[in-house]
Amino acid sequence: MESKTIARQCSLCEAHCGILVTVEDTRVTRIEGNPDDVLSRGYLCPKATALGALHHDPDRLRTPVRRVGDTFEPIGWDEAFREIGQRLRAVRAAHGPSAIGMYMGNPAAHSSSVLYGAALRVALLTRNFFSASSIDQFPQEFVAWRMFGANVLMPVTDIDRTQRLVVLGANPAVSNGSITTMPGAKQRIKDVRKRGGTVVVIDPRRTETARLADEHVAVRPGGDLYLLLGMLHVLVAEGLCDERAVRAQCAGWDDITALVADTTPERMAPHAGVDAETIRRLARDHAAAPSAVLYARLGVCLQVTGTLTHWLVNTINAVTGNLDRPGGQMFATPLVDALRFGKYLPMGYGAWTDRSGTHKSFRTELPATVLADEIRTEGPGQIKAMITYAGNPVLSTPQGGRLDEALASLEFYVAVDMYVTETTRHADIILPPVSALEREELDVVFPVFSVRNNARFDARVFEPPADGLEDWQILARLITELVPLPARRFTGRALTGVLDQLSPLRLTAAAVAAGPYGILRRGRAGLTIDRIRRAPGGIDLGPLQPRLRTLIGTRDRLVQLAPEDFLTAARQAIDTVDAPTDGYDLQLIGRRHLRSNNSWLHNIESMVKGRDRCTVLMHPDDAAARGLVDGAPATVESAAGAIVVPVEISADIRPGVVAIPHGWGHREPGVGWNVAAAHGGANVNLLHDPARTDVLSGAAAVNSTRVRVHPVTPESGAAATVSTAAAG
Repeated sequence: MESKTIARQCSLCEAHCGILVTVEDTRVTRIEGNPDDVLSRGYLCPKATALGALHHDPDRLRTPVRRVGDTFEPIGWDEAFREIGQRLRAVRAAHGPSAIGMYMGNPAAHSSSVLYGAALRVALLTRNFFSASSIDQFPQEFVAWRMFGANVLMPVTDIDRTQRLVVLGANPAVSNGSITTMPGAKQRIKDVRKRGGTVVVIDPRRTETARLADEHVAVRPGGDLYLLLGMLHVLVAEGLCDERAVRAQCAGWDDITALVADTTPERMAPHAGVDAETIRRLARDHAAAPSAVLYARLGVCLQVTGTLTHWLVNTINAVTGNLDRPGGQMFATPLVDALRFGKYLPMGYGAWTDRSGTHKSFRTELPATVLADEIRTEGPGQIKAMITYAGNPVLSTPQGGRLDEALASLEFYVAVDMYVTETTRHADIILPPVSALEREELDVVFPVFSVRNNARFDARVFEPPADGLEDWQILARLITELVPLPARRFTGRALTGVLDQLSPLRLTAAAVAAGPYGILRRGRAGLTIDRIRRAPGGIDLGPLQPRLRTLIGTRDRLVQLAPEDFLTAARQAIDTVDAPTDGYDLQLIGRRHLRSNNSWLHNIESMVKGRDRCTVLMHPDDAAARGLVDGAPATVESAAGAIVVPVEISADIRPGVVAIPHGWGHREPGVGWNVAAAHGGANVNLLHDPARTDVLSGAAAVNSTRVRVHPVTPESGAAATVSTAAAG
């Protein structure tokens, strides 16, 4: 029996932890952390151990399939592409380029094939492009664009050198960082305290991260904005800002001081759900620390004030002198330095809108919350055909159950995916790429947001099957099929030949050679793909360095503290009180589990075994007041819909708040994953109103949804079941 061990990374989440994959003959027998990995240092979370099961999963598609009635049958690659090309070109000829929509999910960014995803988006020439970014990170990108001049300039938390870490609406002990790639985050958090620093977590729930912290502040959902306004008032009023750093780096200081003149902790406390003295102390401690950083992520991103909250996070870091300095917010220097060119990328903000005229384009795409309406609403510009790549928007986006029906109404739908999911079950043709363990690549996305500069190669564990295609090869063929006739007769084969030679790895090799560490800049001492390939634990490229001045893309080359639309929206929010309406007396937030990242993992037995993870987490007082007991089913109802989930009671969540994880709801007919169907759960996005969005970026606002929870009755249980089925 032949045995070998391959060093690579786990690509299931942003952490990209280094792993050692042991194979005996054709089976993965062990996956463990790589102690030599320069970023993860041997850390491994349970998700990585599922890579072998994901590769071997009998439910995973190995060949293209075509819909025949209510089922799918295998089809050859050439036949599949030929039919896709004919039908997509026909739709475009009849209805125009925007009649073809495209949705790109999060897993696309976990592979360098994302370059070809972007190329396909360009080739489509459609206005109807959507991605998971409008669900989980538009506010951060929007703030980076307005403050620093480029959406990719989202600063990284320099956790390894900070003396004070304040975490808002993030749970890095579970996520291992997001827009701040920090594998082994639990140890990094412990190290802050070990070196004499302080860790504070601001979250409605006492999260896994909060259990590691010195202090947990149980903010009201949506209250982060008001807490930060109160902190900023204290910093200004008490002269605690680093005015030298502000004057050197920033514009808009006077507007900021005027904005917060009246946002006293006493005034903000009722909105924040945090007492005034705590707000005041948080501000003073942040200013007094030798280095300090506020780190905010998904929990505050998914709110109507997501952009405003991230703006104030960056602003407080800047005015206390913690922007672009060790221990604060910094910018990486990655192998392929996309940050240097971010200022040249078109944002296309407001270049077009959805057909209702409500939602503006941003970074040349529309928010995914309008996708169902753009398919369902008849008239010029209606989406008639769709391409989805590595996404399951039926479960991951708030659509009120309408997207399931909308996808079923399309003239043609092609999906690039490994499974028949709640979304792809509506496809006419599904094109499955090879598994992650059958690819070799150099990650160029997440080093942009890593807490330490590094170069790490993803080695191939298995040779791909002779008839298998990688993601980029599938996307490249789709691009060539979009070339119109008669030009296709002359250029199609030539274009296919060119694209076949331009693998992401070859493109990356050229970019590395020309990058900040490459041989074109550093001569023989520079890095090449081959040199990185030969380092099984990667190459450490050192700590983050101050570099904002070389990156910033604003006209005056200063950080814009006070964009006028931000100020206007903030003034409106200051006078807004979010009160319960129509008996919806609880606020719903999200929740993430260590063994769950996207719906793919729900088809792996080791990731879903044990206790039910799709529950409604409630405070004991709230449960008792409603006659609910732990483990019993309850109806969770909002103005948008209702679902039934088991109750989980814990004092770790703030009274008046409930939490339900997303990504569940696997009981629909026609899906192709048996394990997931046996652990179906419920689709929490049924409870969110797609019209409720961040006021500036247009991102979905799925945190702080008002709900009520009550025991299941025959009437409520039936209604919730119908709603769940309608969502798909």
